[in-house]
Amino acid sequence: MPSRGDFHTHSTASDGRLSPAALVDLAASQGVVYHALTDHDSTQGIAEARRAAAKHAGYKLIPGVEMGTDIEGAEVHMLGLFLSPDDAELQDALKKLRDGRIGRGYGIVEKLRGMGIMIEWERVQQIAGEASVGRPHIAQALVEGGHVSVVAEAFDKWIGRNGPAYVERDKMTPAEAVRFIVERGGLACMAHPAEVPGFETLLPELKEAGMTAMEVYYKDYDRNTVARLRSTAEQYGFLPLGGSDYHGIFGADEPLPGNQRVPLPDASIERLLEMASRLPNRELAV
Repeated sequence: MPSRGDFHTHSTASDGRLSPAALVDLAASQGVVYHALTDHDSTQGIAEARRAAAKHAGYKLIPGVEMGTDIEGAEVHMLGLFLSPDDAELQDALKKLRDGRIGRGYGIVEKLRGMGIMIEWERVQQIAGEASVGRPHIAQALVEGGHVSVVAEAFDKWIGRNGPAYVERDKMTPAEAVRFIVERGGLACMAHPAEVPGFETLLPELKEAGMTAMEVYYKDYDRNTVARLRSTAEQYGFLPLGGSDYHGIFGADEPLPGNQRVPLPDASIERLLEMASRLPNRELAV
């Protein structure tokens, strides 16, 4: 049974396949009622998504963002929920992060070309459209050029964190991102923690910085993984949240919005809404 809440999705405002409006329509069709749009380093799709959400009775859209942060040897992604797209300081910070994505994307393409994998930077930009270039756009160019068969293969072979074509970019640390989200009146949630080796060592610092939630019911996490992550979340007093991380670019097996392998319990949604009512940006609470 699909979850009534999905707090991690992407549109064409970053590296998703669907427009914000089309994503909202798809999520609503799947039974999602509480939906966060969390594009990478961007809230530019929120206005369109809100207009689409208004067409679905009872549908609640949560403005959010996914911020990329860095630790030695790994990336850590931080979800910021209930953030105001009208916040000028938020937009300044996100623009700097998006600008870093462009430089990193060009560097990755140049590395690939140096390895004899001849994709064109101009084509990557065309795939990205109005969104800031991200690695999934490069991966789509690699699929299109016949260098790999699916997007995930591009990450596994070349452009993943430890791949031969990977390029660093300027990022915040995880704790800096948490503090920034909290200072902007939002709720900070660690995304897909099981993908971060030794993530548990980060949690005391992130809790001190103000993080209050952790993604536990992630798209393809099995019951054992969910149980382990939920136990860790409870240990630190983090709200166990979840999402599909829907992009629409990973093939037929990609979970649709609200279709996490282990559904997010309604109790987590209710607790989130109660927490949101106490945030500085509580006018954004649904």
